[in-house]
Amino acid sequence: MATKKKAKKKKKSTQMGFYLTNSKNGTIQLPVNPAEVSLKWEKDNQTYDVSRLGQISIPKYTKVREVSLTFPLPLEPDDVHYTASDKPFSGAQKYIDWLKQAYKGRKAIRLVVSTTKINFTGTLDSLEIPLKEGFAEEYPVTITLRQYKAYKARKVKKAKKSSKKTKISKKGQSRAAPPKKVGRGSTVVVNGRLYRDSQGNGAGATERNAQRKISLIAKGAPCPYHITTTSGGDRGWVKGSAVKGA
Repeated sequence: MATKKKAKKKKKSTQMGFYLTNSKNGTIQLPVNPAEVSLKWEKDNQTYDVSRLGQISIPKYTKVREVSLTFPLPLEPDDVHYTASDKPFSGAQKYIDWLKQAYKGRKAIRLVVSTTKINFTGTLDSLEIPLKEGFAEEYPVTITLRQYKAYKARKVKKAKKSSKKTKISKKGQSRAAPPKKVGRGSTVVVNGRLYRDSQGNGAGATERNAQRKISLIAKGAPCPYHITTTSGGDRGWVKGSAVKGA
């Protein structure tokens, strides 16, 4: 009896590839994998010098993340043996033109690195193509992507000015002055009976339109104010209703 052969599972590709996609869904693979990849996370923390503790750091919000790639770009990528792309462009200028277009544009691009979890959306903020050591067969290219965060502007309506006119007092008219606060040392007019203590014990003479000074205050007592003459002579305690600001 013939036995069926089990179908072999296809192995997933383990080759790393760096892909850039622009806003028009145009994608390129870097012909050579970067020699250096830098992912930067940073917080906008503030540091202070504290006596006996030294320097301390106060946590703040995270800054915009950055990704930097440095990779060689051969003048003729399809003629070298060390490319990572199966179908590279025929010349380096096509890659440079693509990167320049992404740099000049005001829209974000996406970086995806196969076999990893790197999936980064950002703006191409820096593009550097120097010539080093007089080697004209390839360019050492460095690009920096800064994290893009979607946002939406909202129009705020300006508050309307009030149509009500401010009333201005006519000449010769004046507003009533606010009542004066009564406190220790205040000069007041007293109309009421005098008492020996703040609890209302020992009723004495009655003051009528007498100008006095408050020397002591017993908050919450039946007779909260102790009064004297304007020259300092002791008179006694009176009820709050008996006192008015002079």
